[in-house]
Amino acid sequence: MNLNFINDKTFTGKSFTSEALPKGEYDNCIFVNCDFSESYLSNINFLDCEFIDCNLSMVKTKGTTLKDVIFNNCKLVGFPFHDCNAFLFTVTFNDCQLKLSSFYNLKLKSTSFNSCKLEQTDFTNTDLSASKFIECNLYQTVFDNTNLEKVDFVTSYNLSINPETNRIKNASFSKENALGLLTTYKINIE
Repeated sequence: MNLNFINDKTFTGKSFTSEALPKGEYDNCIFVNCDFSESYLSNINFLDCEFIDCNLSMVKTKGTTLKDVIFNNCKLVGFPFHDCNAFLFTVTFNDCQLKLSSFYNLKLKSTSFNSCKLEQTDFTNTDLSASKFIECNLYQTVFDNTNLEKVDFVTSYNLSINPETNRIKNASFSKENALGLLTTYKINIE
């Protein structure tokens, strides 16, 4: 199989829903206002790439490499990050919609989530140590057997974390969202 090497290219306003993005290695590429919804990105390498105002909902990502990839104002509903190549996996999210996405069993140390909607996102068995959740909506987000040591949750909201099934040493919470550490106990706080 011939592997395409695409460097320093900008893709603007493209739809990859009926005609797939060609398999290959995309290095230092920028995708602006592109539609990848329900498309196959399996076994494609994205290195030092940026996605801006793109729809990547319900994509297929078996073996996809995401190394130093930035997502800005993207829709990533149901994105199966857990299917991506875990080697060198590094991502940053700014103003993204990540509802129903899965980061199951990934190492996401020092990852930044800025102003993201993470409703019902799965972080089971994920290493999020030293990550930052800045002004994120964490409604029904799943944290189970998750390493949350040194994670910054201070400005996030709708938080519910069971301290008995997650590692939270030195994590930062505001007084308001710290109540989300007690939801598992089903107690009334007035």
